[in-house]
Amino acid sequence: MHALPLFNPTQSFHGSYDFPEPQYLGAKHKILPWILQYLPNDISTVLDGFGGSQSVAYALKQQGLAVHTNDLMQFCHMTGKALIENKSATLSKEDTSVLFAQNPLRQNQVQTLFQGIFFNQEDSVFLDTFRTNVDLLSCPYKKALALCVMNRSLTRKIIMGHFAHLQAIPYANNPDRIRRNPSIAKPIQSLFLEILPQYNAAIFDNGQDNISYQNDILTLLPTVSGIDLAYYDPPYCSSHADYQAFYHMLETYGERWEDKEFRGGTKRYYPPRHSGFDKKRDVELSFHRLFAASENIPHMLLSYNCRSYPDINSLIEIAKKYRHVIAYEKEYTQSRGGKGSVSGSKEYLLVCRK
Repeated sequence: MHALPLFNPTQSFHGSYDFPEPQYLGAKHKILPWILQYLPNDISTVLDGFGGSQSVAYALKQQGLAVHTNDLMQFCHMTGKALIENKSATLSKEDTSVLFAQNPLRQNQVQTLFQGIFFNQEDSVFLDTFRTNVDLLSCPYKKALALCVMNRSLTRKIIMGHFAHLQAIPYANNPDRIRRNPSIAKPIQSLFLEILPQYNAAIFDNGQDNISYQNDILTLLPTVSGIDLAYYDPPYCSSHADYQAFYHMLETYGERWEDKEFRGGTKRYYPPRHSGFDKKRDVELSFHRLFAASENIPHMLLSYNCRSYPDINSLIEIAKKYRHVIAYEKEYTQSRGGKGSVSGSKEYLLVCRK
């Protein structure tokens, strides 16, 4: 289905800043023009309720809108704080000297948990030192940017870009794999320095006071007001919805947990956070609660996928209890990573109005 574009970029469009391409399951950066055309013109403040890679929030920031972005995951929140909320702070050579300096007071969490699973000893020591040194930076946005760039370096370093497998070290020692993807054999410090300029160049002030939250969306919604449009891209239940399994290492690294259990071969933290959108037993009720909690927001856009539960017709019926709904679809012609974006699958966008 097609419709005439509803949204025209204004003079406040900040198109000279580029979002650093993420490696994140379900990221929407490849289909942003399709999503953005369904934004209404009469909006000034927007909420991205499931920020993820933050590519949609960044595109909204580029339009000069006031952006509130949220995610349950700490490492996604750090990207939001670094690229959406941050107006000007970048990492200088002096900052990287602080981050890379030897520190005898470093915590050894990576060495204890993840050495021999995802990293060799040299990289493990470097990661522990770096994480300890992040807290020596006085600016909260520099801290967020340091973690944001490190997280992206790690998804470059680890084969497949996630931490739900045990192939990282075997692949990093396989010459054939290295030829296809040289990043998996590079020291993490080299990857960080290679990626950092892209992130520094992406920092800009769009003239708004943007905010990044780390919260459950149903807990957050009663606390925010003045939102003209909410964009929701929840985990696609039955389609690689367990983001905590894929990115648990980044969460443990950022949060520096000491009160969790770490289970299984990949040392995933336990108990996990509860999203409400990754289990069949919960997801339909969660959608009802999401629509009900958004009753004061005039416009909603909801991304969904044909391989998800509940099916699109069932989701539309849920949405119709709260909103007028029009559904648009886009077929993936190339695989983008993740079960929901394989070639031939369909992405849906529910345009919902009161």
